[in-house]
Amino acid sequence: MKNEKAVVVFSGGQDSTTCLFWAMKEFGEVEAVTFDYNQRHRTEIQCAEEIASELGIKHHILDMSLLNQLAPNALTRNDIDVKDGEGGELPSTFVPGRNLLFLSFAGVLASQVKAKHIVTGVCETDFSGYPDCRDVFIKSLNVTLNLSMDQNFVIHTPLMWLNKAQTWKLADDLDAFEFVRSRTLTCYNGIIADGCGICPACKLRKKGLDDYLEGDVS
Repeated sequence: MKNEKAVVVFSGGQDSTTCLFWAMKEFGEVEAVTFDYNQRHRTEIQCAEEIASELGIKHHILDMSLLNQLAPNALTRNDIDVKDGEGGELPSTFVPGRNLLFLSFAGVLASQVKAKHIVTGVCETDFSGYPDCRDVFIKSLNVTLNLSMDQNFVIHTPLMWLNKAQTWKLADDLDAFEFVRSRTLTCYNGIIADGCGICPACKLRKKGLDDYLEGDVS
């Protein structure tokens, strides 16, 4: 794949930044795409811009504000609390259709920039119950994208079967551990690096980090 091109769906968070480093190792040319859907924290867009600039990656920011209108949730509304799902319900941070739309538009972009590969950081192991992070969804969408545009895209999910400790190990194996730890934004409260420490995303990130540093990556 060293002679081929990839587009990375990029939020500036731990997972997508790890995927960006992975793609830079695997492919000869990489571009990143970030979606602006008027998310709760504009810091997310700024963080993605800064990382892409520092790594010398061509960066696209696409306007997806329509998603904000259609999907009121904790990531698009300041008056909705961030909380885990209860009683079988999805977490308040689930954005309906987000990965469906993001990957579809990433496919359109990939066709324009002549990239065969699309990389995303979705993960079924630590996916918080989001249905659009499941492997079966990704495989289905891959087929749909190829049929819809008569292309041979390959959607890569390097983190699909990794837990957070294993994701930290992957970043370390890619010589990106300190970069990911200090420069990425995972926190639902918009705090870069170790974050607020109390939101669900920060707790998951910290547990994975602690497990990795203690040698538990099982």
